[in-house]
Amino acid sequence: MTIRIDQLEQIVKRAVATGAAVVVVVLTPGTSTGTGAGTGTGTDAGNRPGTTATATATAVSRTTATDSAVATVQPTPATATAAARLGWGTPVRADEFDAGIAQWSIDDGPGHGGNGRRSPAAVAVRDGVLTITGDSSGTTAGMSWGHGRRYGRWEARVRAPAADPSYHAVLLLWPDAENRPEGGEIDFMEIADPARQKADVFLHHGPDDEQEHGQVQVDATRWHNWAVEWTPTSVTTFLDGRKWFATADRAVQPPGPMHLCIQFDWFPRGGPLREDGSVQRSTMQVEWVREYGVSSDDGGR
Repeated sequence: MTIRIDQLEQIVKRAVATGAAVVVVVLTPGTSTGTGAGTGTGTDAGNRPGTTATATATAVSRTTATDSAVATVQPTPATATAAARLGWGTPVRADEFDAGIAQWSIDDGPGHGGNGRRSPAAVAVRDGVLTITGDSSGTTAGMSWGHGRRYGRWEARVRAPAADPSYHAVLLLWPDAENRPEGGEIDFMEIADPARQKADVFLHHGPDDEQEHGQVQVDATRWHNWAVEWTPTSVTTFLDGRKWFATADRAVQPPGPMHLCIQFDWFPRGGPLREDGSVQRSTMQVEWVREYGVSSDDGGR
């Protein structure tokens, strides 16, 4: 059977949403498959991250901001997800960004620390891909996914093109009580490197905003699946289904429900990429997000 590329993309997208494994074989005219062929396996070959990680305490300040959107780049076939590899089951909620951003609250006001501005105009959805843009003045966006939960799992498919050093692409859990730092914060993907070749995790905790930190080497300019699992006994992060950071220290646990946020943060202290000193317009993109519960069998609710 012959199908068009756009039909194939929709089939793959629907299959991945159910947690199914997908293998796509593309044949050029005049070729065929056979049992004796020396074919390679693997989806998204060459897109596997290095999983070197560090676990060091570090003090880092964060900023946040937002602005308008650009044309999207179509995602490649999905790499492995933590949900599929670890059997997380059916999401309790999901957003494939096929119907806009109705599920989200978009910030409209000053940026983090009073720097720049967060604006709904910085958010756009096209062809099932969310794009957040940061402009030369620090106008960008931050968005939150409704009410959260005490313990759970969250996963998102993200691409972060090379960017101005002042822009960070971030996936995080934020306290429903809006009581940070006491309420904690889990930045399970923070990409500050302008070349987008490494990412960090920061687990903020306590009234003095202490932090646990880890880092992973990855080409984040390509599509990857980032996940966090939060149980009463641990916080663990995953990249394309592979664990790269974990802590079982209960003293660093958030004290209450948390919800997912997507932020493209502006740190004006970052240096420009352009010789004229201007800030380069930058973007981050998200194809989907999913949330999973933690059952009593997993040590959660």
